[in-house]
Amino acid sequence: MHIRPDDVDTVSFGWGTIKWFVTPTSVEGAATTQGEVVILPGQGHERHHHPGAEELIYVVSGEAEQTVGDGAPFTIREGDAVHIPAGTFHSTFNRTWRQLRLVVTYSPGGEERALEAAPDFQRHDPGTGPQWERSGTTDTAVVT
Repeated sequence: MHIRPDDVDTVSFGWGTIKWFVTPTSVEGAATTQGEVVILPGQGHERHHHPGAEELIYVVSGEAEQTVGDGAPFTIREGDAVHIPAGTFHSTFNRTWRQLRLVVTYSPGGEERALEAAPDFQRHDPGTGPQWERSGTTDTAVVT
């Protein structure tokens, strides 16, 4: 099956966007989830965990501060991979001025559905995406 970015929904949050290319609900027979995550400059996601799935992060471009479990934060950059065991708390923060692009895989798939409960979750139809604005004097992104 060939999947093009413009053929799948984009989901957005205050910190960035995700395109889930393969999920168990979108591709018949798929056991994993894989997508591209874009984290905006100065943004990131808070410490969280996926109780039922491990996560693999591959850094396509950019640089970020990563945490895994109780370990000290470390820098990830283009070409790096991070394995996060199931149930392990983790976070990713883009502390730079460039967008951070990641390929993320959940195994088994399905954990992406939990993101739909986030208060800033928005779904955008294929071929469309969010419009970003700056809010006040802060660097917080506002999706419109």
